[in-house]
Amino acid sequence: MDLRSNVWFLYVVECSDNTLYTGVTTDVSRRVHEHNTSKKGAKYTRSRRPVRVVYYDEFPDRSSALKAEHWVKKLSRKEKQQLVSSRILGLINETR
Repeated sequence: MDLRSNVWFLYVVECSDNTLYTGVTTDVSRRVHEHNTSKKGAKYTRSRRPVRVVYYDEFPDRSSALKAEHWVKKLSRKEKQQLVSSRILGLINETR
């Protein structure tokens, strides 16, 4: 049994109009592809294509991912940008 099959992700994408969209999924790549190419993408992102991932984080279950999504959606745009920046800086530091 693959224990990672229960992993959920919170993700933030930046739309072509520079707005940010937050969601949860079990497969970030598939979900971004859906946002960019199909009706399965969120209605919000359909008119703002293409989107690109700017942040994602892993959670052990759907419930905790949804709680994190709720928290992020309450943040201001500036706070979301700080969240994205801190994650990018963390990834840069991890590779050094």
